[in-house]
Amino acid sequence: MNCNKDSVNHELNLYFDNSATSWPKPEAVYRAAELQMRQMCGNPGRSGHTRMLEADRLIYRTREALAALFKVDDPSRIIFALNATDALNIALKGFLKTGDHVIFTALEHNSVLRPLGTMRRNGLITTTMLPCSLEGYPDLEFLENAYQPQTSLLVINHASNVIGTVAPLRKMIESAHKKGVKVLVDAAQTAGTIDIDIADLDIDLLAFTGHKSLLGPTGTGGLYVKVGIDLKPLREGGTGSHSEIDLHPESMPERLEAGTLNSAGLAGLLEGINFIRETGLDQIREHETALRRSLREQLMEMRQITVYGPEEAAECAGSLSFTIRDTDCGEIGYILENNFGILCRTGLHCAPLAHQAFGTFPGGTIRLSPGFFTKAGDIQFLINAIREIVALTEKG
Repeated sequence: MNCNKDSVNHELNLYFDNSATSWPKPEAVYRAAELQMRQMCGNPGRSGHTRMLEADRLIYRTREALAALFKVDDPSRIIFALNATDALNIALKGFLKTGDHVIFTALEHNSVLRPLGTMRRNGLITTTMLPCSLEGYPDLEFLENAYQPQTSLLVINHASNVIGTVAPLRKMIESAHKKGVKVLVDAAQTAGTIDIDIADLDIDLLAFTGHKSLLGPTGTGGLYVKVGIDLKPLREGGTGSHSEIDLHPESMPERLEAGTLNSAGLAGLLEGINFIRETGLDQIREHETALRRSLREQLMEMRQITVYGPEEAAECAGSLSFTIRDTDCGEIGYILENNFGILCRTGLHCAPLAHQAFGTFPGGTIRLSPGFFTKAGDIQFLINAIREIVALTEKG
């Protein structure tokens, strides 16, 4: 398949991979991270000098901002991690014990599937996969019959990173709690773009990342832990507190945090959260939903294209996946970048069971994920590029 590269503006660099990492960031995010490294690079929780105190205050302000965003009364219940994968590992390996049974959805990312798979293969736990429909909705009737006496945890991907479908959290959490089962929510795709009221939903554990819709730098993220849930630390070491003992502190958040935190990254994350609060979560959600709706409607007009997931954009986060008949997804991604300056993601998106459920395994899909800084004109340029590619596929 060949496109005329002479007619292409390679300087556009249109970014449609916000489900992987958001870009661009608000300008204040860049400035805050740099300023923290240049002028306030103290080690939070250690020493007593001015730079340390300023770094410590920054960490606490970021914790407070996240608590406010997620409607959490006690900021100490939010601990910082490297990303959502790290947070999910802290939750799973800190909560589960030998003999436990876990229910997880077919939509889960490998950051859930792989820790569970390792524990299952090592004979520590048993698991049940909750199937989903072609539109990505978990089978709630199946869920009601999946609980076992040993079931301790239900893991829910809040929104599919493949097709964007948002799970019915309230119904699933209520179902689990009636059985005495705790719930871990993976909010990697939703934190910062969909309102999450942890108290109202009665969430037990929630993992999030900072570098996607929270608009912060990579290397940031965290985990909310409900009062009464005691997780075994994944890592132990220096905290700057209780240094006289050779056991990790029991108090939160130090219990689940060890070593020097990423203060520069968290400075950027704080500004990302501030941008979201100042802009308004509803406005961000409305903009991204409108872009996704326009994108899907125009893709659906091309008969060679199959679009996956729900028809209504309001039922989805930002991810949208499609395939072009009889073409390799990786080749389409290559052409979009090299011929049109459009960046997207192709393949299995670290969610193999989801692709099996949607009938796109093993080839995967072409995933497009606009963000808050994507413009309507960007959508139109993308659609025109795809139309040109589709026309070439028809010619063979």
